[in-house]
Amino acid sequence: MAFVDLLEQQIASLDDTSFAKLRDWFFEFDQERWDKQLEDDSNAGKLDLLINEAFAEHQAGKTRDL
Repeated sequence: MAFVDLLEQQIASLDDTSFAKLRDWFFEFDQERWDKQLEDDSNAGKLDLLINEAFAEHQAGKTRDL
């Protein structure tokens, strides 16, 4: 049995309280990973194109205040 299949079975067998605790932990863990990836991408210059495009649109008057 694959490791993920085993995890799925174990998660499915959790009681409601344990499942809620796991869900909250996983949500926070996932957000931290996303933040780290975004920071790494930004530091590597992978977002520069998007930033430059947005700045150019703003300079051209194609944006509005929120």
